[in-house]
Amino acid sequence: MLKIRMQRTGRTNAPSFRIVVVEHTESPKTGNVVEKLGTYNPKTKERTLNGERIQYWLSVGAKASDTMHNMLISAGIIEGKKVNVLPQKSPPKKESEQKEPETKPASAEGFDEAKDEVPAPGLKDDVKPEVPEGDKGEEREKKEEKAA
Repeated sequence: MLKIRMQRTGRTNAPSFRIVVVEHTESPKTGNVVEKLGTYNPKTKERTLNGERIQYWLSVGAKASDTMHNMLISAGIIEGKKVNVLPQKSPPKKESEQKEPETKPASAEGFDEAKDEVPAPGLKDDVKPEVPEGDKGEEREKKEEKAA
């Protein structure tokens, strides 16, 4: 399948392009062009297009690249709707989406269900883990209040 696309010919920091018809499998730099149809200078926005030959190649079955399609529409050679060639931006993620959801505290009903669970390996059912005398949870809450 033939494609109408741009082939870069300019130097570094001085771009200029040829508008060429090329086989779609060929790289734009190979130079195996079927026909040269015009030029485009993006710095001066100057473009020269051979409209008759472009119409011919499109009628034969050549497809224009997305950028060329938009250029041909703005030049008035073909009619249609322009194609978005810019990459899609993803919306920024909210902080709530990035964090993992917090677990809800166990209610009285959920506490009963927790007894049905299998105990950790190495612990027996009748042995309860020892809890230190001081409640460290209260100390932690006091530190958080002072920090805030």
